Amino acid sequence: MHDILDLERYPLHKVGSPDWQELVDQCKTDLARHGMFNLEGLVRPEALAKCVAEVKPVMDTLSFVHTREHNIYFLKTIPGLAEDHPALTKTKTINHTVCADQIPQSIVMYIYEWAPMVMFLGATMEKQALYPMRDALARVNVMAYREGEQLNWHFDRSEFTTTLLLQAPDEGGDFVYRSDLRTAEDPNYDGVAKLFRGQDAEVKTLKLSAGTLNVFKGRNTAHKVSTIKGRRERLIAVFSYYEKPGVVFTREEQIGFYGRVA
Repeated sequence: MHDILDLERYPLHKVGSPDWQELVDQCKTDLARHGMFNLEGLVRPEALAKCVAEVKPVMDTLSFVHTREHNIYFLKTIPGLAEDHPALTKTKTINHTVCADQIPQSIVMYIYEWAPMVMFLGATMEKQALYPMRDALARVNVMAYREGEQLNWHFDRSEFTTTLLLQAPDEGGDFVYRSDLRTAEDPNYDGVAKLFRGQDAEVKTLKLSAGTLNVFKGRNTAHKVSTIKGRRERLIAVFSYYEKPGVVFTREEQIGFYGRVA
């Protein structure tokens, strides 16, 4: 793993050591303060190039193209909310997806399953335990966004979202987000409407560099990826972990996300 990750800068392998704990504490502070943390340059350049080389042929020939119009909640209706409420404004997302079963021996899968990585992430999220997902399709997805495409405004279903940027585009592809737009107690529909009107001064934009591990609180943070410009596509791996072992998607969820079942 030393040839893949910069473990001198980020000692993920030294679980429980003072250096490891210092890194965990800094990440926890960033999560509390900013709703995310980033390990920039975690993947070494040579390994990153191999990651792209392993994924790209599969992406070009076997990826599932998912085009959908959706609101920020990915729900058709919200109980008690009028269908014409601006919080339910529809946008369009297009992405190309490679699933875990299509890249079983890849570096991306190796990083995802590496036990010190799982332990480190669990510690930063303050979870007693964290487990890789068992779903053959969903445990790791690599998403591609090409010229004119984007991931539009949405909230995530999970509390935390873990991604690894494999390739940045020529232009665009910025991570745009608004932290803590809602809470479990307050859906803040008026705030969501304000976001869509472009009137929220707390919206931030982050340009991630390839090789960066990003963890953010996606359930209550509205976020999107800006439109891609140029011939170079944006490639990002999405890692799914859960607090209990053995989690898999339903047949309906697999078909909805990937057009097939495992």
